[in-house]
Amino acid sequence: MASTGNVSAAQGLLAGPRGRRLLLEYALESERIAGLDERDGSLAELEFFASYRLDPNHGTSALRFVGSGDSIPKIPAVTPAQVAERLETVLLADVTPRLLLTCLVNTVETARYWQEPDGTDVLAATKAMRDGLRRVAEHLTASEHTAWWNTPIDTSTQWTVQWDNESGTIPQDPLAVLKSASAHTVKEERRAARERPTNPTASWSGEWWSTPHGVPASTRELFDTTPAGLWLVEDSLGWETAETLRLSVPGGLRIYEIDSAEAWAELCRRFPLNQTAHKRHDWYRTTGRNGKWVTPDWAEIAEHYDAVHLPVATYLAAAGTAIPIDADTADAGAASVIAGWGPDTTYWFTPRINHIGNPVGWVLKEHDTGENWERE
Repeated sequence: MASTGNVSAAQGLLAGPRGRRLLLEYALESERIAGLDERDGSLAELEFFASYRLDPNHGTSALRFVGSGDSIPKIPAVTPAQVAERLETVLLADVTPRLLLTCLVNTVETARYWQEPDGTDVLAATKAMRDGLRRVAEHLTASEHTAWWNTPIDTSTQWTVQWDNESGTIPQDPLAVLKSASAHTVKEERRAARERPTNPTASWSGEWWSTPHGVPASTRELFDTTPAGLWLVEDSLGWETAETLRLSVPGGLRIYEIDSAEAWAELCRRFPLNQTAHKRHDWYRTTGRNGKWVTPDWAEIAEHYDAVHLPVATYLAAAGTAIPIDADTADAGAASVIAGWGPDTTYWFTPRINHIGNPVGWVLKEHDTGENWERE
């Protein structure tokens, strides 16, 4: 993945909640492929019990273990150390593009930035599990199939996705769209400052994402010719049909690569937009941090760049974390969160891109081996 070698790439996967979730998903999928996931004492069983107890909201999934005459769920006390011990015995499956995609989908679908991390994310963040997941990280980063995770945008194969007959029109003046969105954000921040309590634990929620609004987004084509944007969607609404359009990208565009958490912080330093009142409650719940929050001002950024691209590796290492901004700036003590992004997504701020060819229809179909997007 990274030019600094396999060790650095593995550390990146262990650094963020989405990366750790991916590693745990891979171990669970490896056990399932071996046909051992339904045995007593399996990793799947121990992970379920430990995650249930660690979940801040104690989800209802454990009700499947309640007997007909029982009133209290039977949830054994399983520690992270016990799960990590079982993890060490799992024979990791050979790395394939399909298996990686399955784990990425599960990882992205479970991201949530408007409430506390779920029990599985909490479990994966414990020291015992981080130590145990290192073996999985080294296994994945040694594979050629993860090499593209840390590469710049592939402008030769970009596709936009439209859900449920959404308009795929490229704005004639993206900057005007972004300026309107920025003005809306400023207005909502002022309203939140007036109306919402400063206590971060108060029961309030708002626009928790930090993506550009109203401009096209695209992703590359994967190994099976499906666009990554069909699969890798945070907070999906469960769409089962879509249309994709090929994007023509001219040369010479200024594309900013968010190739690290520091690259995101640099955007926030150069083009800060205060979002403390509006993001305070959601981002406190997801990161545990109480303080000043900023997002990149995409309208300002569009004056300097034609697009921004988030590689998969950066998403796995940094999404959902509190990314600090330098203390010697005007936003001293501020932080930001990459939230609402899909891995490998590029947002476009220029009208110089064009759709080419005819729309391709897709349908999500269920098979014995799982769900798959197929051409309509």
